[in-house]
Amino acid sequence: MTKNSLLAMHNVGIVVASLDEAVSFFTELGLTLEWRGMVEGEWAGRVTGLGSQRVEIAMMVTPDGHSRLEISQFLTPPTISDHRAAPVNALGYLRVMFTVEDLDEVLSRLRKHGAQLVGEVVQYEDVYRLCYIRGIEGILIGLAEQLSHENE
Repeated sequence: MTKNSLLAMHNVGIVVASLDEAVSFFTELGLTLEWRGMVEGEWAGRVTGLGSQRVEIAMMVTPDGHSRLEISQFLTPPTISDHRAAPVNALGYLRVMFTVEDLDEVLSRLRKHGAQLVGEVVQYEDVYRLCYIRGIEGILIGLAEQLSHENE
């Protein structure tokens, strides 16, 4: 029997053009800025395969403390491709999903920050109300509100 050395998922990383705007958007969603700083130099490039790099990073954490979103703005080398407008069925990064307490209230707040509904808000059985939005810089985000179950 082999031992599983995986302990947990630490974060999901997203590259953005404006770190300030992305931090503001995800703060409005309910994440908290845990750390912000510069990661640079040859050692970092050895990890990413990009050579010498200079990247400003913001680590955002969910209210429960279990999930993190690492938002990166590359200063050097420059970004080379843009997948922000890719449809939901595109290969690669699909979306980040968050559980929210009040979907309508969150949508109202995020629309003031430029978020747009991708399809529509739907109800999955009696379990969730959910939707996809395009958030800051077109980042695809899922929002899910768990429905209450009075009989349970």
